[in-house]
Amino acid sequence: MKHKKWIATMGSVTLAMGVLAACGSGEPAKTATNGTSTAPKAEAPKVDTTPLDLSIVFKQVGDIPAKGNVIEQALEKGTNTKLNIQWVPASTYDEKINVMIAANELPKVLMVSYVPTVINAIQGGQFWEVGPLLKDYKNLSAQNPQYYENIKVDGKLYGIPQFREIARPAFIFRKDILDANGMKMPKTLDEWYEIAKNLRKNDTYAFMLDKKYNEGPSSLLTRFAVAQGGVNRWGADANGKLTPEFLTPQFMDVLKLFKRLYAEKLINQDFPALDGTELDKAFESGRSVLKLNGVATNAANIQDRLVKVVPTAQLDVIPMEGPQGFKVAAQNGYNGLLVFPKSTVKTEAELKRILTFMDKLLDADMSTLQKRGIEGVHFKKVENNLVEWVDLTAFNREVKPYRDSLLNFETYNVPQLKDTPLAMKGYKMEPDNLKYAVHNPTLTLSSQTYSERGKELDQMMWDAQTNYIVGKLDDAGFTAAIDKWRKAGGDNLIKEFEAAIAKNKAAK
Repeated sequence: MKHKKWIATMGSVTLAMGVLAACGSGEPAKTATNGTSTAPKAEAPKVDTTPLDLSIVFKQVGDIPAKGNVIEQALEKGTNTKLNIQWVPASTYDEKINVMIAANELPKVLMVSYVPTVINAIQGGQFWEVGPLLKDYKNLSAQNPQYYENIKVDGKLYGIPQFREIARPAFIFRKDILDANGMKMPKTLDEWYEIAKNLRKNDTYAFMLDKKYNEGPSSLLTRFAVAQGGVNRWGADANGKLTPEFLTPQFMDVLKLFKRLYAEKLINQDFPALDGTELDKAFESGRSVLKLNGVATNAANIQDRLVKVVPTAQLDVIPMEGPQGFKVAAQNGYNGLLVFPKSTVKTEAELKRILTFMDKLLDADMSTLQKRGIEGVHFKKVENNLVEWVDLTAFNREVKPYRDSLLNFETYNVPQLKDTPLAMKGYKMEPDNLKYAVHNPTLTLSSQTYSERGKELDQMMWDAQTNYIVGKLDDAGFTAAIDKWRKAGGDNLIKEFEAAIAKNKAAK
């Protein structure tokens, strides 16, 4: 390698000396007949067409693919790369990444989470900014800008999201039961109460909760409040002033509804201890009518499992809807961030080659490879430009690890699966719902308090909400819990988030 560098350096020196010699030779520049100079035209810079040597660290999903397998070979050929992928078990991945970042021993492409450790590394200058470059890449620049907004740090973009639909949340419900009872999906909170009351029979509920019902971006309380016209975790006014959701009337109205439902035993009394898997089992065994924490594209799979237990069951799926129409609590839109360390990606030219690799992954051939596999092996073409699975088991074993780790989008440059009407409705619903999305304005804001105590502060309010629903706190007790949150760091958190909004606005 040193020998090659020496030859390249000497070549550059020789070229430079030749140029200087020509400039100092005293020979006049040749002149065209119209009197203009006709100095020799410079040759266009040569494009490096050798395969890009690319080291990547990914989270292990299932079995580790064998090195040099046919999927990896196809990816390399289609993107002109030589891939060196290190698979790290999911159970130790974040710990491994933190060690790598601290030691600055990184690959050229790294999948990370949007967490304080990574944000600190970005702010410390460890990763390349890519925002100004995206316009030069047809596929990357074609994606909805919100996906990039959701991973910015201090208003700048330092990576590419592993795209996931932003507006995935949906209600999945037993259409056969609602039809039999002459009911429609509720919109107002009064209608939600009525359906919970009228469908409560023996050990069956209209809907049930689990112990994580109010946590994170999938919080049911947040989803309900957004559908009623409320905010997604936080609300921001035109002046950048922030209000946490639990200080808004829509959220409190939802909280009071669930308190009433619990008191009247219209929702399951064991929800504070019920695991999410048990909640799924209850719905798929026919013990509840509406699945509140659904994802649009999951409805068809749930239908397949449900009819094995309840052969007459018929599911449907619908976006969150309230009195003002459809409103969906937006999720973050990524499964991770692909970032490019400056310690291993030495030049902007190399960075641009890696972005070319990312862009090619979204071309039709590479997108189809990642999402459907190899034609004739994993899928086949059928009528109307649709495809069907040939061997889904083989796809999950051989292709899914790459699909889950690289860059692809179900609704971009991928042939649509021929599936049941319910499945195809789900596929269409997720991208369509983006126009109904209500975003969390604090998603990319920096806060020292949240970095240090965010989980503790969140847990304080999550516990208070549960205690309010089950009757351990009355209205005064819940207000006292909010005051405790404020003094424990909540007020500082609001100030720091508002300062970050002002800083981002000033930088634009």
